[in-house]
Amino acid sequence: MAIAKAERLMNLALCLLGARRPLTKRELRDSIEAYVEAFGSGEGHTGSEESFSRMFERDKDDLRELGLVIDTVENLDGETGYVARRDSNTLPPVTLDAAEATALGLAARVWQQARLAAAASGALQKLHAAGGMPGVSVAEQDGERRHSTLEPHIPAREAAFEPLMLACRDRRPVVFDYRKSNAARAEKRQVEPWTLECWRGHWYLAGYDRDRGAERVFRLSRITGAVRSRAAAFTAPVPDQVTVRETVERWAGEGATSSARIRLRAGSGYPLRARALSTRELGDGWDELEIPYGHGLDAWLVEFGPDVIVLEPAELRADVVDRLRAVAKG
Repeated sequence: MAIAKAERLMNLALCLLGARRPLTKRELRDSIEAYVEAFGSGEGHTGSEESFSRMFERDKDDLRELGLVIDTVENLDGETGYVARRDSNTLPPVTLDAAEATALGLAARVWQQARLAAAASGALQKLHAAGGMPGVSVAEQDGERRHSTLEPHIPAREAAFEPLMLACRDRRPVVFDYRKSNAARAEKRQVEPWTLECWRGHWYLAGYDRDRGAERVFRLSRITGAVRSRAAAFTAPVPDQVTVRETVERWAGEGATSSARIRLRAGSGYPLRARALSTRELGDGWDELEIPYGHGLDAWLVEFGPDVIVLEPAELRADVVDRLRAVAKG
């Protein structure tokens, strides 16, 4: 929505809500700055009455579509009056159970490093003040109010996060440069974005890759440069949320089909240790782990660099070596 129109609608809504009696179109025309600038005011209206009526009717319909209840009063000195009564436009008390409050807290944490961090925090504080956040306490820390019942770390540091989130919401194709873990250079990708998913502290985009004609998953930390949106319709159907989540799960290596054996330097690789099926101390500063093996594990192991040595299977060891060589050449 254009800023000028949004401001005009806001002023019209405030005027209707603040009026002690129904106001006629003539009175509204003279009270709202945008109408005065476009059509004049008082006795010397310079604008077209028909044009004003069309704009007013559109604005009134838009406000009603947004949820504002506008009452019409007939025969007001021979004219029609309009008013938005406060008792008809007051939201019922917001009550959340513990699970709903926790979900909102988690959603707010996603924005802790994004542009909406202040707005999300403010919204939670208002809900808490109104008694709508059961089981969530707020404590003062470093001059800020912090919710202490659940404090997960869900970062959204990547610059690509916000534009991709908006593109997923608005169903707009995007273009960005993407560097695969085994590639020295980034290449352009044209994607119809479906959704963003967070797996083990990393954000992934699932969508339809137009150049490859198939679904793909992209790790946001490997997107380089700006994400550019395109004003075009999707060409491929969007799967349901469960199917998309399963796609990300498989790609991120969560859908393990077998196991792998690795050596891991002592005191390192805690995410790998958390997933280990078994752990055995080898001495000399090394441990041997058996971990679930699925698609994407090679890319994850590369991130631990010299702290990991793949023992088996052979194909996983070869994939990790190839990725490390590609990175070294870059």
